[in-house]
Amino acid sequence: MQRLQTRPQFQAALAGATVSRTSHFALHRLTLVPTASAALGSDNPNGSEFSKEQALFGVFDVWLGAMVPKRWARRAVTRNAIKRQIYNVSAHFAEVLPCAAHVVRLRSEFDRKHFISASSDALKAAVRAELEQLFARAVAPPSVRGSGVSS
Repeated sequence: MQRLQTRPQFQAALAGATVSRTSHFALHRLTLVPTASAALGSDNPNGSEFSKEQALFGVFDVWLGAMVPKRWARRAVTRNAIKRQIYNVSAHFAEVLPCAAHVVRLRSEFDRKHFISASSDALKAAVRAELEQLFARAVAPPSVRGSGVSS
């Protein structure tokens, strides 16, 4: 699994479809397609629509990035704890995720009344459970997901 590093990589992945949501997280995916020139072993003189986005990702692999804005997690210790949970949980799903660029985005705040400490075990457990649900929904076939995706 590769990690997203640059702003253009994050922007390209965020421009992709939102494939899964939970009450606090959203998973965005930009599907990567192996270029015809790479498959044929020759240069492709015809630039296609996706070649600019595809060029951002040099390796055809699973890419992952985490966005935890200050707006939703004020303290750095909380942001870092959530990012660590994102990368740890995603490592368990790496083999079943499609070759695409993924961004996990925190989209709402965890209630400070329930999670007083910035990096409590209770917060880590809640984040981990929700992330496992997020990734499980993302890898489930569309017929299994149905309309049960919460927003």
